[in-house]
Formats: sequence, C-alpha cells, structure tokens
Amino acid sequence: MGSSRMPISLQNSFQSAKSTSKGNFFSLGTDLIRNIIFIFFLLRWTRKTALQLKGRGLLGTLLDTYISIRRSLYGLFLRAPGVRSKVQAQVAEAIAKLEGKLVPKGPGISRYLTLPKEAWTEQQVRAELQKLGEMEHTRWEDGLVSGAVYHGEEQLIKLQAEAFEKFSVANPIHPDVFPGVRKMEAEVVAMVLAMFNAPPGAAGVTTSGGTESILMACLSAREKARAERGVTEPEMIVPQTAHAAFRKAGTYFGIKVHLVTCPSPSYTVHIPSVSRLVNSNTVLLIGSAPNYPHGIFDDITALSRIALKKKGAVPLHVDCCLGSFLVPFLGRAGFPSVPFDFMVKGVTSISCDTHKYGFAPKGNSTLLYRTAALRTYQYFISPDWPGGVYGSPSIAGSRPGALIAGCWASMMTQGESGYISSCHSIVGAAKKIESAIEEHPSLRDDLSIIGKPLVSVVAFTSKSLNVYDLADAMSARGWHLNSLQDPPGIHVAVTLPIVTVVDRLITDIVAAVEEEKERERVRIVEGKGAKGGAKGDSAALYGVAGSLPNKSVVVQLAGGFLDTLYKA
Repeated sequence: MGSSRMPISLQNSFQSAKSTSKGNFFSLGTDLIRNIIFIFFLLRWTRKTALQLKGRGLLGTLLDTYISIRRSLYGLFLRAPGVRSKVQAQVAEAIAKLEGKLVPKGPGISRYLTLPKEAWTEQQVRAELQKLGEMEHTRWEDGLVSGAVYHGEEQLIKLQAEAFEKFSVANPIHPDVFPGVRKMEAEVVAMVLAMFNAPPGAAGVTTSGGTESILMACLSAREKARAERGVTEPEMIVPQTAHAAFRKAGTYFGIKVHLVTCPSPSYTVHIPSVSRLVNSNTVLLIGSAPNYPHGIFDDITALSRIALKKKGAVPLHVDCCLGSFLVPFLGRAGFPSVPFDFMVKGVTSISCDTHKYGFAPKGNSTLLYRTAALRTYQYFISPDWPGGVYGSPSIAGSRPGALIAGCWASMMTQGESGYISSCHSIVGAAKKIESAIEEHPSLRDDLSIIGKPLVSVVAFTSKSLNVYDLADAMSARGWHLNSLQDPPGIHVAVTLPIVTVVDRLITDIVAAVEEEKERERVRIVEGKGAKGGAKGDSAALYGVAGSLPNKSVVVQLAGGFLDTLYKA
C-alpha cells in the first residue's frame, strides 16, 4: 500500500514551527525563572524594610541611614590621597609611642627570640621569673587599679598555687584519667546555680571567662532558633551598654545585632525600643545585672515580660559576669537589690564570672541555663571523625584542670559567709565613693554620678570639666581607672585591694578636680577658653574617638595596640 511524501516546503515549515516552539518555551522558562528570582528578592527586601520600620520607626530609620551615609563619606575623606598619608603618619606615631611604653628596650633588657641552645637551670628560670614579676607596673598590690585583681591576698594566692601544683597536668577532656577535676567542675557549676536560684533541671558549664560564656549563650540561642523555628537570619537585641562580647558574638556567629539606647537619666535599656525590635528572626534578648560601664541593672523583669509575650518565648540572657558573687548576696549584706536571676520567669541563661568577685584564678567563668536542653545547643559533637567520636561542651577542647581546681578551692575557702563579708566591704566602699562625689564641696558641683549604681562600679562624668583630663590626672597620681565614652566618663570597679585605700582615692579625685579647675581658671584669664586641648593619653584617644563620625582611625589604633602585645 503506497503513501504520499510530505512536500519539502511543508516539512521545512513543520521543523521551523517545532524549533520556534522550543525556543519560545526556553525563553518563557528563562523569563519565568528571572521573574521568580526578582519577586523573591523584592519580597525579601520588602520584609527587611518592614521589619526595620517596625523596629526603628520612620525617624529612627532615617537617622540610621543618615549616620551610615555620613560614616561612609567620612571614610572616603580619610582615604583621600592627601589626607590618608597624614592620618597614617599620625597613627604610626601614636603606635610607636604606645610600643615605647609597653615593650621594654635598652640596657639591662634581655630578649629571648629563639630557644636557648642549652637548657636553663631551675635557678636561672626562677631568677628570670623574679625579674619579670618585678617589672615596673601600676601597683595593683597597693589597690591602685580599678578591677583586674579582685582579691589578691597572699593566703588565697598560696592556696590557689597548691591547687595548681596538684592538678597541673589535669585535663577535663579525660574524665576517667582525672576524675577529681570532673567532680570539682560539676560542683562549681552546681554551687553557682544554687546562688542564682536555679530551678530543678537547670544546668551549666564552666568556661575560660566572661567572653566565652557570652559567646556560648549567643550560639546556643542561635542554634535553638534554627532547630525549633527554622530561623536562618538570626537577630539579637542588645543594650548599648551591654558587654562588647555580645557584639563579638554577632560577628563570629553571623547574628545581626540591634543596639538599643540606654538614655539618661537612668541609663537602663529603653524597654519600648526593645519591644518594637522583636520579630520572627529574634533569637535572644539581653540584659545586664549590672553593666560594665556604669554598674547599672537593666530592668530584667520588663525584659522578661517581652520575652514571654512571643509565642514559644524568646530566650533572655542576663549578663552577671561583673556582678558575679556580689549580686546574689546584696540583700544579706544589707544593700538594696532588684530581681535579676532565675526567679524572674523569662530568664533562660545567666553568665557569671567566678574569676572576678568569686576570687578564682583568671580563666574561670560559668554559664547557667534554666534547662539542660538549652545547654545541649552549645555542644559540638562529631560522630564520624576518624579519630573517634568527638564532643566538647564549649569552644575549647583541652582545658586546664588546674584552673578548675583553683576555682573550686577559692569558692570553698570563702563560703557564703566570706562572700557576704566581701560584698559588704566592696559595695560599702563603692557607696562611700558615690556619696563623696555627690556631697563633697569640691566635687558635687563639677562631677555627677551616671545613673544609680547598685554594686561595685561607680561611674561619673562632668559637664564643667574635661573628664579625660581628670582621668590623666589620676593616672599621674598612680591610679589605673577606666575611661568611658557615650557619655564621656570615668569608672571605678571597687575590689578588695581598693577597699583598703578608698579614702586615698577620694582625696586624689578631689585634688585632681581642684587642679583641673585651676588650669581652667588660668585658661580663661589668658583668653584661651575654658577647656584646653587634649594633653594626656586618655584625653587624646577618647577625645578623638568621640569627635569622629567614622571610627576607622580608632580601629587602626586599637589594632596597633593588639599588635604591640606580641612584640618580643
């Protein structure tokens, strides 16, 4: 049976139609994908904008945009060819000056840059250690340093040294080899949990310090939100006065940090702003009890209400690293307190440094959780590593068991009675400084206390004097106090060594204020204005930092300082 062939012209038309159809389909698919991607990004940025407007408001958003543009333009100005070279020269000069202060050089200074060819004798090592310990330094032993060394008495140092000696090779990563260290670590955590009124089922870990405790709290909150709510763009809401470690956690762990103002006169976190910023990406709220700059408690009860308001609750972390072993004993030492610990329902985690007012050796802190389940989110476990199943509770793998032993020994030798007594002495001395600033005839008109401190830190500022010049004047008298910014100020973190010389501190503050007032009277007589140019290190650094919209120069100076620490 025959069949007629399709004409060539018709075949060509059919093939052309097929090709056109395929081309149209491919073009349609490409356009569709392009439109889907465009809509996705449009929705994403629309959502981001909506959340920004909800959190900051229209005026706040415009102000943030203005500040960002201003900072960027000033950064471009600093990178201009003529300006850049001058800035770099001044930065290099400042860093060289800093290196001259921190890195000893000249006759009598030995530098060891390679291993000795022959082993030193024990006598040689001891002699060199003695020289290193006697290098010129600010005398913390005489109570002249704010914070840093919180106890320092010889008897406790000897006990800690004995604990170090007994457990110098111990490593908690091997609990079967060093069971005593495991026991002490668990007991340290249990004792601190009890101090902060932890409920049954609460848990905790020890860490290397307050920064690691804060980092782990933020990591745990991020992982919890990812596992339970699928959050991939985590955010946390942080008071401006909260410890810088929260900003570090944001950088390390990819968590967007919303900084909330702490306006005068209370200098506590602005609660309505916190409430507005909470959204579906929020993984953690933060409050301080107290904060580092001013020694002020945020309103933890109000933060708790916000945390519990959201369905499923947002974790609330309370940073008690500085307050540590003072804040739990305020009431029993005869001082007022406010709710801040696990008695506040919304509080899910607390950081507490045992190496501050717990008087443990440096390198000790704790992180406490309301439940053991929260703690598991900070664990790292690798089940398929060729070296075996690997697990660690925090950042470090190997850890010094000697530090845990020193911490345990310190806590046991103090006991509740010792910590209550220390609280009474330290907070009492802080109140004495506060009263002097508010009541002394030479101080009350020129200095003012920042907020209402409750514990060991007293921060003050001045509207009539350059407070950084005062800081330098106190340095000239041998004191090592802490300069603050936003607002400019000075703070004193009272320790047991400072308790013994608190009257001298007040006397020197009075003398420094009188000296600066006299300088200003001379300036006015000479027609130079009430406030002179920056003279000392504090005035130079913080005066510059406060005046620049872009902090890149300050970042360079700080980086230079960190580099200097490793110059042999």
